[in-house]
Amino acid sequence: MGSLTLKSYIQQVEEWKLNPTEVINSYLDKATKDSDNLHAFARLHPDYVEKNINNFKDLPLHWAPIWIKDNIMTKWYISSCGSKMLENYVAPYSATCFENLEKKWWLMIWKANMDEFAMWSSTEYSAFWNTRNPYWTDRIPWGSSGGSAVAVADDLCLAALWTDTWGSIRQPAALCGIVWLKPTYGRVSRYGVQSMASSFDQVWILSKTVADARIMLDAICWYDENDSQSNKKADKKDFDNLNLKESDIKIAVPNEAFTEALDPKVKELFLAKIDELKSLWYTVDYVDFPLLKHVWAMYYMLISAEVTSNLGRFDGIRYGLQHDMKWIKDLHEYYTKIRMEWFWNEVKKRILLGNYVVTKENYEKYYLRGYKARKVLQSEFSKFFKNYHAVLTPTTPTPASKFWEKTNNSLLMYLEDLYTVPANLAWLPAISIPMWKVEDRGELLPVWIQLMGAKWQEWLLLSVAEKIEERDRSYLC
Repeated sequence: MGSLTLKSYIQQVEEWKLNPTEVINSYLDKATKDSDNLHAFARLHPDYVEKNINNFKDLPLHWAPIWIKDNIMTKWYISSCGSKMLENYVAPYSATCFENLEKKWWLMIWKANMDEFAMWSSTEYSAFWNTRNPYWTDRIPWGSSGGSAVAVADDLCLAALWTDTWGSIRQPAALCGIVWLKPTYGRVSRYGVQSMASSFDQVWILSKTVADARIMLDAICWYDENDSQSNKKADKKDFDNLNLKESDIKIAVPNEAFTEALDPKVKELFLAKIDELKSLWYTVDYVDFPLLKHVWAMYYMLISAEVTSNLGRFDGIRYGLQHDMKWIKDLHEYYTKIRMEWFWNEVKKRILLGNYVVTKENYEKYYLRGYKARKVLQSEFSKFFKNYHAVLTPTTPTPASKFWEKTNNSLLMYLEDLYTVPANLAWLPAISIPMWKVEDRGELLPVWIQLMGAKWQEWLLLSVAEKIEERDRSYLC
């Protein structure tokens, strides 16, 4: 929606055509005026801007104004995870990914709104307010990263740093009409990110173009000894096959992507996109990938167990808001009161499910089977990418829904994760790029496609995505 991209901003600053201070103040003013309309923010940080603006100069990214998700810790500033439980929590240190951006002189102007502890898919479950879709404000932006997606889509910043567990970036980015990039698990440090599910959580990138996503990835990928899952390949780039011609690119479309959950209008556009790619000399094959039918079950067994583990510390004693204990009889009553009052229903539901999954009676039946199935899925994807450069699916099965339209039907909400979950389970890089718009009840809405690539092949994936985006970006303007 905004014409100024990160790439063009850097170029114009270096050519003395833009004054960074004026740009920062412009974005601050725009975001403040827009705050009551879209509710994309959790809180504004003009104090951070004022403190750092005179120091952030003459380095690669020239004070580029960005938003940060509210679960990425920023030293001496509140990081609340969209929850009343952490409403006043001030972080004692900054996340590595944020520190890396500071070293390149990016400038945080807002902390962005999110679903509580990144649980749910709509940004309707923030403890503060509902974020609205910039295309039609009666619709959700999806989530849990709705705040950042709306900020980038409505040109309230140049780019945003966010986290994703099962599609928290891909879905809102696709339905707000912007680019997202999910790196390989271990490429970007999770140190300083408040975890929902440690083996799924990743720091991701939201931007206006694929070229901007490339710039951001260069800024934040780094091996970090503080993160036990950070990989020593993190800051190494693989430039193999980057000069592939369109006729050399092989793309696979899983037959299992065509489920009953796929909206007929989205399906029609998706099939048209495949025909278009074939006409441009891409090789696009329909293939069987039976395990994709089971990713939803794998995901919810594993993630619930990890949620239970990660949120166990929020008890109102070690972490979280404390309660007056004057009228409380014992510790059990205290825990019950704290968690009943300060956790919303979706968080409670997943904690309960996770405890059920990891009990002695159910551990082997549910959690262990899900863990083994995940290993098989990762192995199958490794074999798959020996023959193909990318896997193509829609990003979401439906366009953005209206507020509270699906919240009473958990199954419908969970099915929205159908295409995004596999990349998190298999630790693969993925990116979303334009497909077109669909009409829904008189409103025109963006829907996008997802490309998944092999591990550590982000630069190849970006190269393929840029080729496709060049032809499609003008359609969405």
